[in-house]
Amino acid sequence: MGAPVAITREVSPALAACQLTHLPRQPIRLDVARAQHAAYVRALTAAGYQVEQLPASAEMPDSVFVEDTAIVVDEVAVMTRPGAPARRIEVPAVADALAWYREVKYIREPGTIDGGDVVVAGRHVFVGLSTRTNHDAVGQMRRILAPHGYEVSEITVDHCLHLKSAATVVDAGLLLLNPSWIARDAFDGLETLAVDAAEPMAANALRLRDRVIYPAAFPRTAERLRARGLRVELVDASELAKAEGAVTCCSLIVG
Repeated sequence: MGAPVAITREVSPALAACQLTHLPRQPIRLDVARAQHAAYVRALTAAGYQVEQLPASAEMPDSVFVEDTAIVVDEVAVMTRPGAPARRIEVPAVADALAWYREVKYIREPGTIDGGDVVVAGRHVFVGLSTRTNHDAVGQMRRILAPHGYEVSEITVDHCLHLKSAATVVDAGLLLLNPSWIARDAFDGLETLAVDAAEPMAANALRLRDRVIYPAAFPRTAERLRARGLRVELVDASELAKAEGAVTCCSLIVG
């Protein structure tokens, strides 16, 4: 078996013009954002992943957040129709990259969905209804994934940009969660680990085969993950966070 693949995308020179929903706009230091992204890519490589990095351009300010363009499961890659219309031009190049590894399906109009609103936990797929993701897209997800044995559930997202801002899978059957933003009982059958109350933005973690990539900004929650026996690799994502990005946002894990 070959190395698992992670698809990433370069930081756009226009990152400072990114879409924002919940955060005030702050100056973004492009050189720092690129350095942090490069360190993130090195962390993926160190974990044994073959990284395929796609180019960006000034026409795609948010394209480093490649996760929003697709949902990848073992059997299929579902290409999204992002909720921000300006981001839809990001999808074709990612679809071309994923077509080497998966059958590719598409969410069609009037559905809108961002990959950041989708949490895959085994055969249960949780989709957040947010400012970026609507009911029609959830229905399309059900029709695409049902033949492969997946159950799709809806969760309303009110307090943050995406569902993955509030909850991510960190181990088999274990979810890292901000219970102030998403109720624990929304995730039927999963155990939950709450973030430290002083770190409300700390629920986004990237699960890899043998470790979790996690933001260095949240040391208290990192300790909770370690206490559960997880290997935690810290990265600095502070500059990308100004663009409402997080560690899951910057890659699509294939394999």
